[in-house]
Amino acid sequence: MKGLLFVITAPSGAGKSSLIRAALAEDSGVRLSISYTTRAPRPAEQNGREYHFVDDATFVAMLERGEFLESAIVHGHRYGTSQKAITAALEGGYDLMLEIDWQGARQVRRLISDCICIFLLPPSLDELERRMRARAQDSEEVIARRMASAREELSHAPESDYAIINKDFESAKRDLLAIMRAARLAIGRQLARHPELF
Repeated sequence: MKGLLFVITAPSGAGKSSLIRAALAEDSGVRLSISYTTRAPRPAEQNGREYHFVDDATFVAMLERGEFLESAIVHGHRYGTSQKAITAALEGGYDLMLEIDWQGARQVRRLISDCICIFLLPPSLDELERRMRARAQDSEEVIARRMASAREELSHAPESDYAIINKDFESAKRDLLAIMRAARLAIGRQLARHPELF
């Protein structure tokens, strides 16, 4: 049976990477799709684990060859998802989690209509800014730019199938795991898995 594609979208600083890591640790039935980016690795990030880090020329060449399922420019850097990797995993029956921005999610929805889109929201914009500052990874200029982008990104939350408010991390994790479990129990998937029962 074809795997499920879970598309997770959130403004920077909403906690999506931490939440995804926690969900993956508890659900061995889902894999993380690793996107390509032209941004430099942050401290402790490794090529091929968080992202495939490539230069601009390599990314543009891949884009021109039609290798990306989706791509976008976010905060001045290019991001893209390998069409081949997604197709191979889903056709192989693996559930995948894709962490992308709203622009990419919109592109993926057009191409993979049965993907499950989940938008992660911060409890407030003030809390989002506090979290960005607590990470101590970005300059004041970058934080200001990310906060401006967050307002735009939040306006696209209604395009998703589900919304999780990340006020309490453990509750948000349970919500994400519940959505994943419910998607696997949808009647169409159960019919395909257990036709003899129906």
